[in-house]
Amino acid sequence: MTTRREQEKRKKDEKSRLARPRLYPYAYLTPAWLSLIVLSFIPIVATVIIAFTNFSLNHLNDAKWVGLQNFRLILAGPFAGAFFPLLAWTFMFAALSTVLVYALGLFLATLLNNKNMRESYVYRALLIIPWAVPGTIAVLSWSGVLNQSAGAMNAVLHLFGLQPIPWLNDPLWAKVSMIGVNLWLGYPFMMNAALGALSSIPEDLYESADLDGAGWWQKMRWITLPLLTGATLPLLISTFGYNFNNFGMVYLLTGGGPPSMTNAFVGKSDILISAAYKMTLTFNRYDLASAFSLVIFAIVAVITAVNMKATHAFEEVD
Repeated sequence: MTTRREQEKRKKDEKSRLARPRLYPYAYLTPAWLSLIVLSFIPIVATVIIAFTNFSLNHLNDAKWVGLQNFRLILAGPFAGAFFPLLAWTFMFAALSTVLVYALGLFLATLLNNKNMRESYVYRALLIIPWAVPGTIAVLSWSGVLNQSAGAMNAVLHLFGLQPIPWLNDPLWAKVSMIGVNLWLGYPFMMNAALGALSSIPEDLYESADLDGAGWWQKMRWITLPLLTGATLPLLISTFGYNFNNFGMVYLLTGGGPPSMTNAFVGKSDILISAAYKMTLTFNRYDLASAFSLVIFAIVAVITAVNMKATHAFEEVD
């Protein structure tokens, strides 16, 4: 016969054995949670705190709470002259990049969706090459191609007797180069997304339109575009947010240059996120850089929320 103590011990062992499987999911998720806490949550909290202090190179050990002073400096103080032109260019860069990438991707997808084109798979493989190349390598390669003195682009222009273009040294051409390279990098993704959406459109609709005598543009306007809206609007919103904070394009292609003669803090092709980077590492103004980051986050969050509300993107459909 077993004693009462042995029975209680067996019950505890049984409960422990049954409880172990329930702890396995938490054990598996622990590394991910630790990574998120260390790499995301702590930096976010630190950024929010620093934005309301005067923490900089001159105040590393005696930083104090200054409230909204950094935001006043950015929005209504001496940095306002740099912030609002930066904001306008950032909006223009993000909007133009998004619209052009979407238009080119949709155009190519429409051409490749033709069932009578037997070699369409070959064209798809060729057109997807920019997506297969790592973005950092691609942008650095374009930086060499667009070099004014030794770049391949100006070498081609020279063969035709044309003058070299300062792709990265002129304010206007630097911005054009950023949008062009971003278009080259971004259209394969949008093309594939549009191809997937086009394949889901019933062929009966196009056959009915052909019987009614509809042309290519009429079918595109009244069938293709409306049916693609639900699938592509979430992509447009996320693409705009990505381009709004496309730090790699600025840093690797132009470095924010050419420099501005009226403002020492930002270059002619800088966007908000690259300006925040320069505030951190070049000018050691961690307080202003954190404030810049919060302003950028607020702008992107508001734009995304408004777009999602207006377009009903990401909403579940019964």
